Amino acid sequence: LRGRDPEPAVDQAYPAAGHGRRRRAAACTANAAPDPVPHPSMPGFIEWAMPDERPKPTLPAPVRTGGGQGAVVAERKTQRVKPPRMYQVVMLNDDYTPMEFVVMVLQQFFQRDLETATLIMLKIHHEGRAVCGVYPKDVAATKVEMVVAAARRVGHPLQCLMEAA
Repeated sequence: LRGRDPEPAVDQAYPAAGHGRRRRAAACTANAAPDPVPHPSMPGFIEWAMPDERPKPTLPAPVRTGGGQGAVVAERKTQRVKPPRMYQVVMLNDDYTPMEFVVMVLQQFFQRDLETATLIMLKIHHEGRAVCGVYPKDVAATKVEMVVAAARRVGHPLQCLMEAA
């Protein structure tokens, strides 16, 4: 073993980590020419664009208090989220849909008890229309679609629509 430099067992770049990496790759590439630094004039150069960072929130202008004595107070306004706009689901009267079916639809799709469903059905029958419930837009649209689909499945011309509340 004389005349030969012993190969270090642990990578010298990470002595504390103790990764146990050998330095053979570094010895093989020590005499190789370094890769050229990419430049826009080189063929095949690709310029990468980084996405913009999120815009930083801006604070309102500082409000000076105390008659100009140098005290600065920055007031922050809390942003409030508006509640979603509500829509009424309205059922319309017709001369062909049985009253029992209307009661069943009110119980199944609008979670009404038998007494409340019967009262709403009678209002539809006597006044020509009644509000079945008030919901956000997407929920109201889904309820209208479900009621109309259930009526068409069994052959009833029941009409249901939604209106802004």
